[in-house]
Amino acid sequence: MSIAETNRLIISELSLEDAPFFLKLVNTPNWIKYIGDRNLKTVKDAEDYLLNGILKSYEEFGFGFYKLQLKEENKTIGTCGLIKREQLDDVDLGFAFLPEFEGKGFGYEASLAVITLAKKRFHLKKLLAITLPMNSSSIKLLEKLGFIYQKSVKPFDDDKELLLFAKQIAS
Repeated sequence: MSIAETNRLIISELSLEDAPFFLKLVNTPNWIKYIGDRNLKTVKDAEDYLLNGILKSYEEFGFGFYKLQLKEENKTIGTCGLIKREQLDDVDLGFAFLPEFEGKGFGYEASLAVITLAKKRFHLKKLLAITLPMNSSSIKLLEKLGFIYQKSVKPFDDDKELLLFAKQIAS
């Protein structure tokens, strides 16, 4: 079921049927480099990850990461969405794309739609975003979306330093 549309994209909730796509996405070079190896090797691994993460988030918070499909071809190209992490005070925005769809404006397009959902449907007032300091593409996109760098943080057990960005979306 579609929750939003843009000029080029249909944005909808992920389901267990998306496990083969998700398996492919989490094993792309940029996902592993910038987000981290989730050690998903089989469709079953991906189903478990979806079930215990994204689908659980839909139930718990009403939101999560969403599937992005091209309107023209009905092809799934990436994810964009919202996640509430224990380690952060506010909900954060995230996105990831298959390599052939990076750098084509889909991240900006999808993120604007998700930010609108965050404000209008989920009544959030502020969004965060975290990224590795070396991920210049994500940093540029966050800045283009109006996110402002706040500080360096180490929110996870891996002790990696991440840049924390924030954006007020409602007063």
